[in-house]
Amino acid sequence: MAESLLTSPKHKRRRRHSMEEPPNLSSGSMAEELQCSVCLDVFTDPVSTPCGHNFCKSCLNQCWNNSQECKCPFCNETFSKRPDLKINTALRQVVQLFQEKLTLSKTEVLCDICDERKLKALKSCLVCQTSYCETHLEPHQRVLSFRKHKLMDPVKNMKDYICQKHERPLELFCRDDQTRVCVFCTDGDHKTHNTVPLEEESEEKKAQLMKPQKDVQQMIQDRIRKIQDINHSAELRKKSTEREKAASVELFSDLMRSIERCQAELLEMMEEKQKAAEKQDEKLIQELQQEITELKMRNTELDHLLHTEDHLQLLQIDPSLCSPPHTRNWPEISMNTDVSVVTLRRALTQLHETLDEKLSQYVLWRMQQHAVVVTLDPDTAYPNLILSDDRKQVRHGDINHDFPDNPERFDNGACVLGKEGLSSGRFYFEVQVMGKTGWILGVARESINRKGKITVSPQNGYWTVGLWNGNEYWACADPCIQLSLRVKPQKVGVFVDYEEGLVSFYDVESKSHIYSFTGQSFIEKLYPFFSPFPNDRGKNSAPMIISPVNYNE
Repeated sequence: MAESLLTSPKHKRRRRHSMEEPPNLSSGSMAEELQCSVCLDVFTDPVSTPCGHNFCKSCLNQCWNNSQECKCPFCNETFSKRPDLKINTALRQVVQLFQEKLTLSKTEVLCDICDERKLKALKSCLVCQTSYCETHLEPHQRVLSFRKHKLMDPVKNMKDYICQKHERPLELFCRDDQTRVCVFCTDGDHKTHNTVPLEEESEEKKAQLMKPQKDVQQMIQDRIRKIQDINHSAELRKKSTEREKAASVELFSDLMRSIERCQAELLEMMEEKQKAAEKQDEKLIQELQQEITELKMRNTELDHLLHTEDHLQLLQIDPSLCSPPHTRNWPEISMNTDVSVVTLRRALTQLHETLDEKLSQYVLWRMQQHAVVVTLDPDTAYPNLILSDDRKQVRHGDINHDFPDNPERFDNGACVLGKEGLSSGRFYFEVQVMGKTGWILGVARESINRKGKITVSPQNGYWTVGLWNGNEYWACADPCIQLSLRVKPQKVGVFVDYEEGLVSFYDVESKSHIYSFTGQSFIEKLYPFFSPFPNDRGKNSAPMIISPVNYNE
């Protein structure tokens, strides 16, 4: 791949330059840091990869265009998606400044002796006050008298190196007056001054500049790394935003599907109710029509008897004809016209429950994006507590261990803090409490009282929830609030938004909200807080376990 890159015009030009006259990149490590590892030249339109390495934009694009996969040419890290390359403007400015400095240091000086086509000067002679090319410099290298002349790298402003008073080379430096002088000056105005050869003073100045140069180079590197960190953070933030967008789309897609399903079920139920009502109506109409027919027949018979003159027939009529016929009490029949309203209310209730469930899942998922590594701090642990070797589990033991009573240690409560304290941003961690009959979990501020009796409340610097007596859940607020939970949490998630003053607790398995402290004011570090409660003769021997966060649960 590298060979194919060198066939492009840009790389041919750079290759020819490096073979004929290597650029003076000897500003040491600075030049190396500003060098593309593909074309081996100073960056042109530098871009950064997600892994933090820098390349010329054209070099990197050509690498990826000639390959089946996108990977870093330096560390070979492969990217699943081709990164969107944007020019690192800060690094480009550093490169431009470096190149300007390099250009100034390489200003071309021509030979003063050449007549027609002047060649590039190789040296300037302070005695002759002339610049010479390689050919015309030859007498200074051969003739003994010329070999004593003071030669230096070619310069255009030759008079700046000559004493205007004595017309002699400024070969010395007066440290008293901080100026260059010639040999004759030391017999005059600078006779009693501290003068040293110019080369000696230059070397000393270079030595003095080495540390500032290193400091400046370090500052540049620090800022380049900072830019890389910002780019990396931006890439992570972009990926996180894309995940959140995808989760939001999925959430609302689920809700739309739930609404459509509820709507379909409601319409189906209403259709079924309508068909049942129509069937009932048809049956009632048939019954009414049957009664009407019977009543008409009875009415015809009565009409005939009323108009007959046959006394014998009248005397032989059925006595039931003389009383009203027995019919159904139709006014008692009622129709249920509120069926659709009841069905709609039931569907809306179901939809509301689905909405709450989906939103709780989404909120918990967002909190889990801020998961941090939490371990227990043995220096804070109450002497009866037993911590696992990996500092991820804590349980109460029956033995009081002989630990040093340092200021950080709790001495009258089965408590321990997390090792990691945070004073800004958001953080989240999960703790397994399965099998326990009592526990307290949350966060506490750094300055809490750790000696004597402890009362966990926000006023005292604790934001916690807990379990008492096996089935009583409480939020340790001011005053405490008993919680009504549908299920017994087996794993509890703790989320803190420092700037918002929020501490929230979630049941991880059911993805349901437990309790939140809101509107709090945090002014110091917060530490994870754990209390596994006493062993209670083995009834509460299960440990509290800091669990890895599983985003797919």
